[in-house]
This record gives sequence, C-alpha cells and structure tokens, in this order.
Amino acid sequence: MRNAFSAALIKAAQKDERVILLTGDHGYALFDEIRRLLPDRYLNVGVAEQNMVGVAAGFAKAGLRPILYGLSAFVPIRVLEQIKLDICYEELPVVMVGDGAGFVYGALGASHHCTEDISALRAIPNVRILSPADAHEMTHAMELAFSLERPVYLRIGKCDVGAVHKGPIKYDWGELIEMRSGNGGVGFIATGSMVKAALNEARRWEGSSVWSAPSLKPLDIEQVATICRNHRAIITLEEHSIYGGLGAAIAEISSTYTPCWVGRIGVNDRFAQYAGSYGYLRSEHGLDPAGISRQVDELIERIGPTNLPLPKASRTGVLVPEIT
Repeated sequence: MRNAFSAALIKAAQKDERVILLTGDHGYALFDEIRRLLPDRYLNVGVAEQNMVGVAAGFAKAGLRPILYGLSAFVPIRVLEQIKLDICYEELPVVMVGDGAGFVYGALGASHHCTEDISALRAIPNVRILSPADAHEMTHAMELAFSLERPVYLRIGKCDVGAVHKGPIKYDWGELIEMRSGNGGVGFIATGSMVKAALNEARRWEGSSVWSAPSLKPLDIEQVATICRNHRAIITLEEHSIYGGLGAAIAEISSTYTPCWVGRIGVNDRFAQYAGSYGYLRSEHGLDPAGISRQVDELIERIGPTNLPLPKASRTGVLVPEIT
C-alpha cells in the first residue's frame, strides 16, 4: 500500500507541476524515487511538524498543491491546532498523510500509537478523511484527494495485511464498497487494516455481508441508512478508538435515520498496557482473530432473541482459519 501511495504521488507530481511533497524527517526510502525524478518537489522540513503545516499552508496560498507527510501520531495529532486554523479554516487544498496509524509502530510505545486521529479530524470542519484498506483502494484514494481543491486527510495503517480487492477499484466520496453480499442478517462494516479481518470473521456467519469504508468523511448517509435498514445487526471494525471513529459515525447515522442494532469493535477507552509488536498489540486490544470472534459472539448474544444463532464453532472455541 505504501508503494501504491508513492507511485500515485509521483504520477500526480509529473502530471501537475504544482504538487510538492513536505515531510517532517519521515519516509526515507519511500521517497527515494521522487527525490531522484523530481528533486525540486521534495522538501524535508525536519522535526518541526507544526512549522511544516504552516509552510504547506503558505505554499497552498501561493497556488501550489502541497502533500504533507508524517506519522499519524504527529500528523494530525501533534499538529491539530495548525491543521484546524492554518489549513481547514482557510479551506486550503492540502493533502495530509498520516502513516503508521493504529499500532503499526507498536514497539515505540504510546507516543507512536495513533487510535484517535479519525475522531479528532471528524470534528473539524472542511476536511475530508480517507482510510484505504489495500493498494487498490490507496491508488484511487490519491486520485480522489487530488481531485478536490480542499483539505484531505489520508490515513495509512498496516500495509502488509494483504489485498482485499483482486484489481483496480473505483469509489466515490462517502461510498461503501460491498466486499461480500449477504442475506440481511449481520453486516460487517470495516475500514483500513480491519477490512481483511472482517472478511475473515464473516466466514463464521453464514449469509453475512461485508463492506469496506475507504471514505470516512463524508459518509453516504443514504447508503449507510439503506444498509442498516436491510440488516438485523451491523458490526463495525476499526483499528481506532470506538469513540468518534467509523463505528460512531455509523451509529450516528443509524440512530438518526433508521434505528438498527450497531456493535462497535475497536480500541476501548485505554492506552496499551505495554509496548510491543503489532501482533501483540492487536491481541491485547482484542483485534486479533480470536479477540474479534469473541467480541462478535458477545455482541450478537446481547441482541437477545434473534435469527442469528451463534455458530457451533464459537461454542467449541474452534476458529475458522484466516484467509491468506
């Protein structure tokens, strides 16, 4: 997915001479090719992220199309005030890229974990949010980002969990992509790294449907309401806090337009207990296959009398192997 991002960036820069990349001393080998091909379109601002946002805003006001790159713990979290006032208040055409979202940099501790970026930016006017699940969604996300003359945040999570699409994909702002059709029982809506996890979990629930949400702000209200209306239960999955992210957005739409039972699987209201590997942190927060299955069983049981009986596998503790 990061390679798809780099390729799309170079393509955009070659097509539009206004495109310029700014990085806060991050990226390294990721940007070798753009430095080689277009050295005058690359600017390393150094470990000065707040200043970098101001520089990007100035470039945008001068007519350029800046793309701002950093770790998501820094862009947008460290620079939230500058994003709010320098970019969003002015409605400037800056693409902000937050790499390593969720627990990608797990071994570096809480300072580098990022599970609040979506909720922080959802509350700021004038900015759109993209969260692709694989290289195919990333390629089109970059096309969408540069199609607008306004602020866009592009969230990059774990990049090597595997493709969820077989080939190039197109989608519009706010559109959910149907990954698996179902019969109206339980529907899974996931974003980013959790789309693959949702597809794995759906195999345990006959007739379940799966949707990918690469565009988190805006969301297509009519489409979400229709999905909720056509399912007995909706379960959201995200490598992000359950507060203010995808699950919250789906629940807000459902409660307003078409009440539906919505269960949220994500990071609860706590920091990680330990620093550790990506796999360990997913497990600690119940976002590994076993943890997801346990939470889904609990959420479905909470509904009460339902036409969604628990699968026998969940009662015996036997899990369906992950899709590889």
